[in-house]
Amino acid sequence: MMEGARVRLKGWQQAAVAVGSAVGALLDPRRADLIAALGETTGEPAFERVLERMKRTSEGRAVLLERPRIIYSNVGHAWDLPANTFGAAYANFMGSRNFSPDDRPPVRFMETEELAYVATRAREVHDFWHTLFGLPTNLVGESALKVIEFEQMLLPMCALSVVGVLLDSVRGKGNRSTSITSLGPSGPVRDALI
Repeated sequence: MMEGARVRLKGWQQAAVAVGSAVGALLDPRRADLIAALGETTGEPAFERVLERMKRTSEGRAVLLERPRIIYSNVGHAWDLPANTFGAAYANFMGSRNFSPDDRPPVRFMETEELAYVATRAREVHDFWHTLFGLPTNLVGESALKVIEFEQMLLPMCALSVVGVLLDSVRGKGNRSTSITSLGPSGPVRDALI
């Protein structure tokens, strides 16, 4: 059973939460709770496609059966791994930002336990993607990651996030401190890819 109280929404309620979350997230992109609610209320068909893809592979079926979680009690040993490993790169990413794998908000708006797990898994691997691609947690880095996540899962929220960044750029509020061309794998991840 996934932790957190799940809320069943009627169609109009789901639309209201989606619109309210989208507006709120555009006004304050640091609100992870609003971004999470937007992803859940607009993403059920995408999570259903991911679930079906997972069921078609032995690895995906094993993950669905075992339901491993990316929480500190399961990944805390990463902080003790050698410097040239993905685990150490992940621990460095998390530690340098004072993040904890336990900080993600619980999934609340999915209809089934399986979909709640798929949404949770997508949320929990987010920082793995940051580490793998060497993406910072600023607006440009998060937007680049949303493009990758959209490519992988076709989540509408990911496309909406990129639209939000474009609107911020047009309004002159975008963070231009990092160029999109400077993004990419670094350290042990880059070494493993070469």
